Amino acid sequence: MEKEFQLWEKIKDITYQYLDFTLNYRQSGHPGGSHSKAHMLIALLFGKKMTYDIRKPEYRFNDRLILSAGHTIPIIYSLFAVIGDAFDEMYRQTKDSKYLIDEDKLVRYYDLLTFRHNKGLPGHAESSGKTLLLKFNTGPSAHGLPASVGQALALKKAGLQDVKVFLIEGEGALTAGATHESQNGAWAYGLGNLFWLLDWNDFGIDDRPFSSVVYGTPDEWFSAHGWKVHGTMNGHSWQDVYSTIKKAVEEANENIPNLMWFKTKKGYEYGVYDNKSHGVPHKKNSEIFWETRKPFMEKYGVEFIGFGKPAPSDPYEERKQWEENLKIINRVLTSDEKLLKYITDTLVEIAEALPKDAPSTFVLNQNPYKDPAIYDYKNYPDWLFAKPGENVPNRAALAKWGMYINGVIGRKYGRPLFVATSADLTESTNLHGFGLGKDDFAGFGVYNRENNINGAILPSAITEFLNAGVCAGLATVNLSENPCEDFNGFWAITSTYGSFMYLKYGAIRLFSQMAQDSPIKFGKVIWVAGHSGPETAEDSRTHFGIFEPGVLQLLPKGKIINLYPWEHNEVPVLLAAALATDINNIALHLTRPPIEIPDRNALGIPSHFEAAKGAYIINDFDPNRRKDGTIIVRGTSTTYNLIKLLPQLRKDFNLKIIAAPSFELFMMQEEEYRNKVLPLEDWMDSMVITNESKKLMHDWIFSKVSEEYSLSSDWDNQWRTGGTVDEILKEAHLDCESIYSGIERFVKDREKRIAKLKNIL
Repeated sequence: MEKEFQLWEKIKDITYQYLDFTLNYRQSGHPGGSHSKAHMLIALLFGKKMTYDIRKPEYRFNDRLILSAGHTIPIIYSLFAVIGDAFDEMYRQTKDSKYLIDEDKLVRYYDLLTFRHNKGLPGHAESSGKTLLLKFNTGPSAHGLPASVGQALALKKAGLQDVKVFLIEGEGALTAGATHESQNGAWAYGLGNLFWLLDWNDFGIDDRPFSSVVYGTPDEWFSAHGWKVHGTMNGHSWQDVYSTIKKAVEEANENIPNLMWFKTKKGYEYGVYDNKSHGVPHKKNSEIFWETRKPFMEKYGVEFIGFGKPAPSDPYEERKQWEENLKIINRVLTSDEKLLKYITDTLVEIAEALPKDAPSTFVLNQNPYKDPAIYDYKNYPDWLFAKPGENVPNRAALAKWGMYINGVIGRKYGRPLFVATSADLTESTNLHGFGLGKDDFAGFGVYNRENNINGAILPSAITEFLNAGVCAGLATVNLSENPCEDFNGFWAITSTYGSFMYLKYGAIRLFSQMAQDSPIKFGKVIWVAGHSGPETAEDSRTHFGIFEPGVLQLLPKGKIINLYPWEHNEVPVLLAAALATDINNIALHLTRPPIEIPDRNALGIPSHFEAAKGAYIINDFDPNRRKDGTIIVRGTSTTYNLIKLLPQLRKDFNLKIIAAPSFELFMMQEEEYRNKVLPLEDWMDSMVITNESKKLMHDWIFSKVSEEYSLSSDWDNQWRTGGTVDEILKEAHLDCESIYSGIERFVKDREKRIAKLKNIL
């Protein structure tokens, strides 16, 4: 390998120059960790232990790469530019199509001019465009770790144990709780195809070394969690780095996750070291910047434009100097025929080693996602729906639907549609149904790393962050032959108490960003806010969420569908309708207590199938009476108590009452339907009733006047307390008496309300 190591050294030298000039002129970015990771990254990409096609980053059987230390993206851009430039030059010389890489699939030297500029190369790692080989958006510390677990799990469940997931991280991020959760999860799921590369340089941003606040070594941190550990104290030795990677991959055990650690120097060959090199580049064209260019100039016989001088004061001249110096670096690369051939032929050879067809172990040969059985809620079996008069919680419907949906797909395709995970709340939040069988179908049961890889229920401890990241990571693994057109992989569902949903937001937003920007189609994740609302009264305010589920609205419109079924029979209908859309994130808000299933025919209200439209009329105006206003209601106890009042309300007032289980689904309906249910005239003269915070109904609240008369759990801007459901609903002013009084006030003040509204408008 000695000849290869010499070539790797030159690749590193050129990469460093691209990196340093980029940060010098942009005066932004992270040099220290980027420099320290060069050896492990080059050895990984050229050492033939990671198998991938650099020309086709979307290829389904590529090994995955996650730069969890997403702030060190400059080293990726710079190395990718070396590779992209080499392929461009070889194609120019030979016109051989094997060297052709689409411009939008890999970085070139001129792309470095766009670093940290709008529409240019982002300041942290993103899985899109020219860095599609990276398989997750990262930057927030440790967020890539649980995603890597999810991706490795998806590959293992698909029968692709030989397809590996490589992740690069620094030990600073290992102090985050996500690390502990991910270490345990990777062991529990038996992910022998998961390989973390640890840049152990002892420093982050602050002056103190991590070794002063964290006990132990990588061997202790990971061996204690059941991982196989390999490492070297010489993280800048090509021989030692390569040997560590080689040994880890070749000695991997099918069911044991792997760590490779490399003792490095943060800021290696940068002239500033440790935490001082973390996030502040050398001052533009400073003395130390030019001083650290000298070894490269002497070694390769070049001189940079403006060497030893301050940067030009004119922005145009400055950019011109920057571009000219990048061209000088580029010529060092393109003038070396041996290096060009090595870079390109090595990566082509690695690409050619990839399987062209699915291996015999592959379990996703058929694609179930176009099967109408998933979405055709009107033809769901009768046993999925409760009968009028039964007392059942809406959450019970999720267990039955999970049993049905994984069962119908399991019978046809031999695999589960959904993989489910919860933080020791699997039965409590009714995810257990996704592993149950019915009739002649045994069900997929609980996943086991050795004897039930096909299991649909992941055995998880109290690992909220891991569960979220696993679902996001798993849903990004698309094993379709045409991944930019179709998705074939696994969907995921995860649950927690509504009050704890903030623990999952990091993964939700990153997954949503990726789904927006990636050309690769992703799967869907259902985020279950279980035991939500004040109905979780006995657990008190630490556990019931009237504000916290709002994080599930903190995404751009059109990036998530929120579902609020008020009773059992709306749950499967809403899920089917949401899954039929092209939106990747679905939030399902469920409550704990049982309520009586209404006799809709007897009450004269529409079928539960109408919930699929996002909003429907429970009670319409009597055309022969003066209109008293519109009530928009959402939530379990709120709608249930309103239904109990319906006969009295019909007698005393002339109201339109609208059930509003999903604003997003409602806005997808035809304009004619939306205008029938909630025309502007009715919306202006409306109030809302919700079991959550008033602010979480903002999409339905027309004005400040509407808000003034609306009813919600936070009516007094206080946290609720605890007790029985009836006690808390009374305290929340959502019991029948309070709801009637609130509606009565709304109706009596109609003229005053309309006058206020006219003043506002």
